[in-house]
Amino acid sequence: MTAKNPTHEFDLLKSWGLTSGELSEIVAENPSMRGLMFGFIAEYKIKRDCLSGSKIKNLTRPRSHDRKAKGDFFFEYKGHKILLEVKCLDTPKVKGNEVDGWSGTFQCNASDKTTVQLPNGETVKTNCLAVGGFDVLAVCLFAFGNVWRYAFAANMDLPRTTWPKYTPKQQEYLLKSSMGITWPVPSPFSTDLFAILERVIEARK
Repeated sequence: MTAKNPTHEFDLLKSWGLTSGELSEIVAENPSMRGLMFGFIAEYKIKRDCLSGSKIKNLTRPRSHDRKAKGDFFFEYKGHKILLEVKCLDTPKVKGNEVDGWSGTFQCNASDKTTVQLPNGETVKTNCLAVGGFDVLAVCLFAFGNVWRYAFAANMDLPRTTWPKYTPKQQEYLLKSSMGITWPVPSPFSTDLFAILERVIEARK
């Protein structure tokens, strides 16, 4: 007999004595709670929808306090180890519609400042993510019409920061904190995860 997964038996609403309407009311009254929950839901959805196929091997998650692994999922693709980072749109800044297209921004940075060692040997304290710190960026585009879809890009193709606090050389190694994106998605983004994975693998040769 197959052992039951206790996770599947746990009903959060029943355990807390809440209805779905009451939970929705609580979230509506606490906007920060919505943002926190949505981030985890976006990661769950991308894991289920994009990372569960047979082409993806040995899917794991870095430890939450591992500052050396700036990503949300580790996996192997064609024998190559890939680190994927998930970000979500800034919902209040989304504009457009399904007919004319959507536009928005997302934050591509760390939640707090850390000391980053750059390839040229310099160190900077920053909340910018480093070029090469992960392999693939996945942007959840749910706010573009309330549809679960994603845009992917290779880390090496993402725009660099232009903040004058950093020297020109440091800017080469740090990603831009706030990035714009549209639907349909522009280059260097793609809705095809595997096209981006092939791009990453090709660059390693």
